[in-house]
Amino acid sequence: MMWVEEIETLPRSGLDSIQLKRLQALVHRVYDKVQPYRNKMDQAGIRPDAIRTLADLRKLPFTTKDDLRASYPFGLFATPMDDVIRVHASSGTTGQSTVVGYTASDINLWATVMARCLTMAGVTRGDMVHNAYGYGLFTGGLGAHYGIEALGATVIPVSGGNSRRQVTIMRDFGSTVLLSTPSYALNLADAMADVGITAAELRLRVGIHGAEPWSESMREEVERKLGIKAVDIYGLSEIIGPGVAMECLHTEHGMHILEDNFLPEIIDPDTMEPLPYGEAGELVFTTLTKEAFPLIRYRTKDISRLFLEPCGCGRTLVRMEKVTGRTDDMLIIRGVNVFPSQVEQVLVGIEGVEPHYQIEVTRDGNLDIMAVLVEVSEHIFSDEIKVLENLSRKIQADIKDMLGVTCKVKLVEPRSIQRSEGKAQRVIDKRKL
Repeated sequence: MMWVEEIETLPRSGLDSIQLKRLQALVHRVYDKVQPYRNKMDQAGIRPDAIRTLADLRKLPFTTKDDLRASYPFGLFATPMDDVIRVHASSGTTGQSTVVGYTASDINLWATVMARCLTMAGVTRGDMVHNAYGYGLFTGGLGAHYGIEALGATVIPVSGGNSRRQVTIMRDFGSTVLLSTPSYALNLADAMADVGITAAELRLRVGIHGAEPWSESMREEVERKLGIKAVDIYGLSEIIGPGVAMECLHTEHGMHILEDNFLPEIIDPDTMEPLPYGEAGELVFTTLTKEAFPLIRYRTKDISRLFLEPCGCGRTLVRMEKVTGRTDDMLIIRGVNVFPSQVEQVLVGIEGVEPHYQIEVTRDGNLDIMAVLVEVSEHIFSDEIKVLENLSRKIQADIKDMLGVTCKVKLVEPRSIQRSEGKAQRVIDKRKL
């Protein structure tokens, strides 16, 4: 168990004091050590001594993924490369790959914050943790791995792939905790059905799922199929990896942000002005304790809200709402903003529909066309045409009611949508924009 009670139960004034002291030290350090930050602060007319209160944070320039790409590979590092013992990188599928680095102290920090997150989900030294996050340049697998070991639990570093073997391992090894993306958790549930292993044969009690937005309906689906309590974890490579925020077992209250290390803001993505607690907007983070790759006001593109209301677990850390989508995942269909998680919310509640779908967007002249490919269950797919037509019309009507946009619905046979071992590819945009 790793509950840092003296930090996690501090009154607001105590946390504010820690954050301000660390923010001031950070701003001085990056101004001295990182030329791109010095340039941006000079252009904004901001000197490090101008940060006298936490409210002065808004004076500092934002950092974006474009800044990271422009400084590829190591231009934003704040320590000599001799002190960097690990690098990770994004896939670069949407542009230039972004590279992040860690000193030995950063790795210890990462292990500690991840262990604190695991503790929020009730993971203890005696647990057998099945880690199905991907290992490699992706930060998920290794970040979780080090946190599990720091906690003193047993880690099974299975990574992704070979799902049927994974469920056999979970049964034979007595896994009690599953770490994976939510879509891969459902993939494992399919594999269980394939090999004839039921949830009752497993010792799993909790699943820790992140790396992609997922709805409350999908949480219920994961819990029902695997017989577990499913909780959300949040992180991103640029900030540290997994371990930035985590739901405790009071899942209705949102994810606790480890704000002694990661200072959050919510901004209006259009005006870039900070928003008050409770209002939805883009999540922004400043890293307060990282050495090799500190970031100031990094725009995550994730949509969320922050709350300060008390939580039943006793922690006073600010909480963030489950991410509902990303500003760059958002589709605009005939003037309507559409997030994949909203479509999922409709689909998972319909009988006979499997929790696997894709959204295809095409353009006919100047008109955007959205089609939703939906897998249906075996018994529905083999039913008469009239049943399938009625189901298709129902899905179309429900999406119209919830999102205010008309879409085409294509019912496809079970297992025909490609399964993901990492983040599920929910949107295929075929428009030539």
